[in-house]
Amino acid sequence: MTTSGMVHEMGATATDAAGTSAGRRRGLHRGLWVAQGLLAAAFGLAGLSHATRPIAEMAKFAPWTGALPEALVRFIGVMELAGALGLLLPALTRVRPALTAWAATGLAVVMALASAVHIARGEPQVLPVNLLLGGVAAFIAWGRFGRARIATRAA
Repeated sequence: MTTSGMVHEMGATATDAAGTSAGRRRGLHRGLWVAQGLLAAAFGLAGLSHATRPIAEMAKFAPWTGALPEALVRFIGVMELAGALGLLLPALTRVRPALTAWAATGLAVVMALASAVHIARGEPQVLPVNLLLGGVAAFIAWGRFGRARIATRAA
């Protein structure tokens, strides 16, 4: 093979690698958007319930709500709603989009704390849900802080 052939081949490899890298990045962005939408829906619904439903009604299917002070349950609900909005609005508007990664981080912390509460209360059956939601939140934080950041809207 001639030197020019090797250079051409190496150039094609570099271009292919760049194309593959861009494709992976697009795939990561899409995966993160799907995760953000699903997690926002889950936390939005849970937050709405925790912030507004009567405690006695919630305690029938979520016993922990009856064991904690009502003000704490309401606070958790409001924070879940704020986290759900934070997963979407900064990214969609591209106004301070880094807040999306911080919202995901906050929700991962909420799930870690929820896991501790459920362990202390002897409710291991709830842990898979906490781990799943916390894991998805951590994935979003990892992606939006790292390789799949969302650019701020140009002024």
